[in-house]
Amino acid sequence: MLTVEADRAQVESRLAGGRLACPGCAASLRPWGWARPRGVWGLPGLLRPRRARCPGCGVTHVLLPVTVLLRRAYAVEVIGAAVVARADGAGHRRIGEAVGVPAATVRGWLRRIGTRLETTRGYLLQVVVRAGVDRLVPKAQGSPWRDLLAGLAAATAAVTSRFGPIGVLGPVTAWQVAAACSGGRLLAPGWPQSGPAVAGNTSCL
Repeated sequence: MLTVEADRAQVESRLAGGRLACPGCAASLRPWGWARPRGVWGLPGLLRPRRARCPGCGVTHVLLPVTVLLRRAYAVEVIGAAVVARADGAGHRRIGEAVGVPAATVRGWLRRIGTRLETTRGYLLQVVVRAGVDRLVPKAQGSPWRDLLAGLAAATAAVTSRFGPIGVLGPVTAWQVAAACSGGRLLAPGWPQSGPAVAGNTSCL
């Protein structure tokens, strides 16, 4: 799986021009059909991600846009809104009502990210450094959840300072940056690994 920008035409152009590299061997990916269409809460219509194949190592990849996370049926902005509400002190039931998502689903999101608050924050701060932009480490906010959001804000500022605040489809959001920096794996088991595995990912732009 490879994270790409949200604009389909841009993805097709990069894929046809050989400007999408295989994350395994760095050869240029080639078009290889489509993944199955699916509905995603918070996005219009059906999402049908592009598939690509590497002619070098033979591996196929789903090209997942930064508007969603791996194996999640909700847009990353919806999940992000739940995280922000949790940082503000709301519980999963109230958050579920606010974002229109079952409370049990919200509880699952919060439990997963709650086990990796500090490691995720550290990962985002490494992205800040690797973006090559001079940024101060955010001060402690008095809450691990708020510390995470401060780290994400710093990563977003670093990425947009280097590559620009406006993408093909409009302003780059913090949660698009989170999806891009995590390779869509923000809530996936085993993420983050040591060191930014997708450092320098600019697919959100």
